[in-house]
Amino acid sequence: MTSQNLSIVLAGGGTAGHISPLLAIAAAIRAAAPEVSLLAVGTPAGMETRLVPAAGLDLATIDRVPLPRKPSMDLVRLPGRLAGAVRQAGRILDEHGADVLVGVGGYVCTPMYLAARRRRIPIVIHEANARPGLANRVGAMLTKYVAVAFDTTPLRHARHVGMPMRTEISGLERSAAQAGAREALGLDPDRPTLIVTGGSSGALSINRTVEAAVRDLAAAGVQTLHITGRGKTLLDAKGKKLTAPGYRQVEYIDGMELAYAAADLLLARSGAATVCEVAAVGVPAVFVPLPIGNGEQALNAAGLVRADGALLVQDRDFSAQWVREKLIPLVTDPSRLAAMAANSRRLGIRNADQRMAGLVLEAVSA
Repeated sequence: MTSQNLSIVLAGGGTAGHISPLLAIAAAIRAAAPEVSLLAVGTPAGMETRLVPAAGLDLATIDRVPLPRKPSMDLVRLPGRLAGAVRQAGRILDEHGADVLVGVGGYVCTPMYLAARRRRIPIVIHEANARPGLANRVGAMLTKYVAVAFDTTPLRHARHVGMPMRTEISGLERSAAQAGAREALGLDPDRPTLIVTGGSSGALSINRTVEAAVRDLAAAGVQTLHITGRGKTLLDAKGKKLTAPGYRQVEYIDGMELAYAAADLLLARSGAATVCEVAAVGVPAVFVPLPIGNGEQALNAAGLVRADGALLVQDRDFSAQWVREKLIPLVTDPSRLAAMAANSRRLGIRNADQRMAGLVLEAVSA
């Protein structure tokens, strides 16, 4: 089969953690085989309805079918709902003439995997987290083409390929880009620089601690760019946007590559994409794992912490006192930061998107 008539369907969605690698894989496939036909599949209410079309990729949707973990009426309804979603998935695969299905996790993937299996369509899986999600645990029983972002991820047939990411990040050279990034973000080019981001759902407790520590950071000569999250602007006692010497807050920035380039130290949650991007570009980090879910964020960061490329502090322990005693001495220690950056880079993988494209084409040819 030639790439001129090759049809590839990519399934995943719900969160940026699924959508970002899906888009990176699609772009790498397109670069390797420009003539292929690509289609993404998600659910009608996920972030993919906005992000996938914005990336220039066609999107089809099927019903969202959560898999209940406890006895409930949803569990009683599950067989019928799943059967309906599998039928929807099958129609999409048939109409698109799919030669291979690529799944990155999320509610959409289980019915897509089952529909592809019935049709003997090759399945390729990418699992982003150190602790795999349920959909990909199911999918890994149906194929030998399984790729993981972390080498400790316990999935059958797993190949460690890294995390597919945007080329603006994977191709970043921090030292060369730092001055321009700081200028673009309104930062002093010569001061120790802390970049803070809590992500879309994990910002609240990080924001509170940073708010309590802004004056300590300023007194230590540290400038802080605080990415608070949309709708999470910090206000002072008069209801105005919080300001302090050396402190600047924004709700978001366009392109995390700017933050990675500008930072001497990054303070963030340890979502899989963030951990892998930090390693790929070699930015020292302090991770505060999100204290909900099944503990996957702490597992995501574990390898980088063991290698002394990052520090980890539990959310319950992350306080203004911790900032004073641990974070400020770190961000003002250039030699330690340089060692952490080198340790991080040694673990980073920059070409995961190309590795995934190769695995997809391998599955089709086999």
